[in-house]
Amino acid sequence: MKNLIRICLLGLPLLPFSALADKNVTVPPHKAYQAECSACHVAYPPSMLSRQDWAKMMSGLNKHYGSNATLDDKTLADIRQYLAANGADSGGRYSSASLRITDTPAFRRKHHEVPNRMWQDAKVKNGANCGACHQGADKGSFSERDLRTPDGRRWEDD
Repeated sequence: MKNLIRICLLGLPLLPFSALADKNVTVPPHKAYQAECSACHVAYPPSMLSRQDWAKMMSGLNKHYGSNATLDDKTLADIRQYLAANGADSGGRYSSASLRITDTPAFRRKHHEVPNRMWQDAKVKNGANCGACHQGADKGSFSERDLRTPDGRRWEDD
């Protein structure tokens, strides 16, 4: 019993750091990023992709998932700077060969328990439609407390 208590007490100081390691860091809103990106989809928090992936994405806006999302030079430079300053570190769980946030290991790990029927729901359609379940997605909040099923029920009640 003494060893169990000792182990718990020794691990206690690490708890806040491990709890923070998995959370998206809130960054100040960026007007141009919000306006331009949320015109078609949720303006994803920059920490959802690596800085390198954001740079690649921003260099191919003329072919942005089937759409031409080009921007004027000033707006493009402004948004690039914002994403470079606030994107995740390179590699690991926030990188995606396809540049899709839904293909990152972090997204897959967080959504592995979502049943197929949810993804196929007409209100969801695909993983990029964050607002279908995350009530605060349009404000950059993906808190599990605010999760709802597409029909409005709390996630844990489903």
